[in-house]
Amino acid sequence: MRLSQELTGQWTLPILLSLDENGGRFTPLQKKLDIVPSRLSANLKKMVADGLLLHLSPQERRHPLLPEYVLTEKGRLHREAARAVELSEEQIGHGRLSDKLWGMPILLTLNFEHGRFQEIRQSLDGITPRILSVRLQNFHDDGLISKQVLEEPRPSFLYRLEKEVKQPVKQLSHDLTSLV
Repeated sequence: MRLSQELTGQWTLPILLSLDENGGRFTPLQKKLDIVPSRLSANLKKMVADGLLLHLSPQERRHPLLPEYVLTEKGRLHREAARAVELSEEQIGHGRLSDKLWGMPILLTLNFEHGRFQEIRQSLDGITPRILSVRLQNFHDDGLISKQVLEEPRPSFLYRLEKEVKQPVKQLSHDLTSLV
């Protein structure tokens, strides 16, 4: 679950998936992703701090004046996880769900039959009730999850993955588990 949380964010997956093909160089990566340089820089710094990337020193770079990055061992593991997330997103067919904060971790939690709000919240360390509520409502509106009213012991909702979402999320869970 932690791995899927670390892959959350608008630029994390695209950077991990595009880094090698651009030689780890800042400018080609920025142009390929069509991202503002300051945003790319901030994301790269965060990924360095998280241990996913190494920022090469001027002596290690192919050109001493151009920034260059390489994946660490942890970064390569995360790249494989990013590929699994990308594949599941393609199968679900609702765009890049990992762009939304906590998107994939919520779907993975529902895969493990944690269907009540408090169960989901307790499974996801650090999620706020507000963001959980918003994501659940977004997923329900998009037809990715169902929302059933339970009357007893007190009124509450039970959330479940929709049939067409179950298999891709189950496969993603299996793929992420096999990486860890």
